[in-house]
Amino acid sequence: MRFIRAWITPLIALFIAFAIGAILMITQGSDPVKAYQSLFTTAFSTQEGLAKTFGKATPLAISGLAVVIGLRAGLFNIGAQGQLISGALAAAWAGYAITGLPMIAHVPLCLLIGGFFGSIVGYIAGALKAYRGIHEVITTIMLNSIVLQFAEYLSNGPLKEEGSIIARTPEVLDTAKIGSVAGLPIGFFLSGLLALGVWWIFKKTTTGFRFETVGKNKNAAWYAGIAVKRNTVFAMVACGALAGFGGAVETLGVVGKFEPAFNQGLGFDGITIALLARANPLAVIPGAILFGGMRGAGPTMQFSAGVSPEIIDLILAIVLFFVTAPIISRILKLKNDTTTQVTSGWGSN
Repeated sequence: MRFIRAWITPLIALFIAFAIGAILMITQGSDPVKAYQSLFTTAFSTQEGLAKTFGKATPLAISGLAVVIGLRAGLFNIGAQGQLISGALAAAWAGYAITGLPMIAHVPLCLLIGGFFGSIVGYIAGALKAYRGIHEVITTIMLNSIVLQFAEYLSNGPLKEEGSIIARTPEVLDTAKIGSVAGLPIGFFLSGLLALGVWWIFKKTTTGFRFETVGKNKNAAWYAGIAVKRNTVFAMVACGALAGFGGAVETLGVVGKFEPAFNQGLGFDGITIALLARANPLAVIPGAILFGGMRGAGPTMQFSAGVSPEIIDLILAIVLFFVTAPIISRILKLKNDTTTQVTSGWGSN
């Protein structure tokens, strides 16, 4: 029953979102059946469609995992977007500036550099939360804006591709590019391994236990001898490292360079996926595939059924609303009930 309850809310949210999307399509004079058929056929029925879907899903899955770690540790990491961008830019620089390395060394180095720069952004928010009591939602939102503006400055200034009229870095070297297996991007398989790794950490290790204990009840964690501040910082560093790694995979495996326009919204979609997955690392993968398919096949749906392209964004926004509404209502209920003990972790009763 607990497993069923965990899946009911996301499934209902998806059903309502698609139903509202169908109603809006009818008001536009479009056929929702044809539109949805085109969407899912394009995204999942051909090798080319699957490759595009998995390519879109890869950074979404990894950024979703970055949000999941925060949720399990009692932190709402809104900063996955900024962390992802910092990792994407850093990996692009390492991909074209570091020369003379074979692919077997160059690709892992670029990925590590991307994860490292993402972890720096996460560390700033975690340290401010742990040692100054500044809420992570505020700091991560501000860091998103700072990182984005700094990345645009660098990609339009010191790191700009020579002769380019738009803000972007030079293309990474062939030794830094992530290829594909059987037509499917290797980055997607990396995201699957990361999901298994995050699941294992929370299921089998003391690190995961400490994160969840701090998230559920900081006072109890402190009483049990867990270093609350250190684990708060560590959790945000892990969030930033994962999101930065996702940005690096996007740069090396999809775009081939850093261009600010290509990374917009990936971190925020990761938040939606993490909430849709109910902070379950394994459930992030199917959620990312669904969102990746919708993002990748959206233009096809527009041309084949005459549907406005904004309908995809609207459906995803409705999914986010209905997934988070029960959480918000529960928080409000707990705050109004003075006889109920309020805990901060994900899934607390």
